[in-house]
Amino acid sequence: MAVAEGHWPQARTAILDWLVRDLSSQPFFDNLLVDLCTRLHAEGVPIARSMLIVRTNHPEWMGARMIWRPGLAQAEMRTVDYDALLQDAYLQSPLKAVHDGVDVLRRPLASTDPTEDDFALLTDLRRDGMTDYAIFALLFTRGERHAISFASDRPGGFSPDDMRVLTDILPVVTLLIESRMRNRLARTFLETYVGPHASREILAGATRRGSGSTVEAVIVICDLRGFTSISELWPRDDVIAMLNEYFDAVSEPVDRHGGEILKFMGDGLLAIFPLSRPEAPAEALQAVLEARVAMTALNHHREQRGLQRLGYGVGVHVGDVMYGNIGSRKRLDFTVIGPAVNVASRLESLTKSVGHSILLSGAFVAAAGLDDEVEPLGARDLPGVARPTDVFALKDEPGA
Repeated sequence: MAVAEGHWPQARTAILDWLVRDLSSQPFFDNLLVDLCTRLHAEGVPIARSMLIVRTNHPEWMGARMIWRPGLAQAEMRTVDYDALLQDAYLQSPLKAVHDGVDVLRRPLASTDPTEDDFALLTDLRRDGMTDYAIFALLFTRGERHAISFASDRPGGFSPDDMRVLTDILPVVTLLIESRMRNRLARTFLETYVGPHASREILAGATRRGSGSTVEAVIVICDLRGFTSISELWPRDDVIAMLNEYFDAVSEPVDRHGGEILKFMGDGLLAIFPLSRPEAPAEALQAVLEARVAMTALNHHREQRGLQRLGYGVGVHVGDVMYGNIGSRKRLDFTVIGPAVNVASRLESLTKSVGHSILLSGAFVAAAGLDDEVEPLGARDLPGVARPTDVFALKDEPGA
């Protein structure tokens, strides 16, 4: 099936009308690609493969590729690492040409000599039975260049009318993809800087100063020892590399066990495990234990490199916290405050003088159901805390 000769205006109008009316409620750009290609195929445009390539600015990967083929109900999504821009697969690709400023690049595959292929991708497409290939730049409003490609396996490839349809609908497709990309980027940036739960609250409308709620949670505060002298004596890049290694060691267990990292405070970390999940105390303890293992491994690796060990302190408490927006009229911080946070902070500070790197409050020990695993250190007067706090250490922890 193909777009009937001379009838491309009708096909174009039908697809544009469908894009505006029916795809306006499609929230995800990978599903948008599937719906678009399915519709184009139904209208006679002989698409056998399509790929949408976008830069996402995700902290772990640079971008994503979504691939569609006939019969797929969902696009195949593959992430792209930041070092991909240095690899031959990218440097010798049509995508590189688009990023360099080419708006449309087309290569008929059936009528050309394979030895004349100027991109390795074309050889692969020809091997897969493709007869034509076209890639188009998606030009976003702020100047970013993304791309969408189409390949055909029909003898003769895309007709002039097929290309007219694709070219004419792309401005609308670009706007639809950009709007969904902006939504996804907003969510990604919020998740990166304030965490997944806080990002959901903010996107749901929790943007006014003072808005928030009282939450019962396990509070975990971790701090690096000797950071002031390290930051003064070490080269800047070494300090940043050290902090990244340290935060990887203590953060990944928190993420893995359902904790919410609210902020990094220089060399410190504040995280909560809401008690809306009954397993939160056990998960918080497991996260702390795994962070300890990770720090031991990190210090071993540092010693092998001739670097000094890193000391740290962790305070763990449980109680009610105010969780929400605090700050000035124009600059807000989505965080937790309250006496329970102060107790966790004071426990972390106490680790400096009691010979243990992890201290637990009596309230947390009770909530986690700990008994034989902990060693009581007695009731301690903590600065700024009205009543003495029962303090416990882990029995199996070697003295700091």
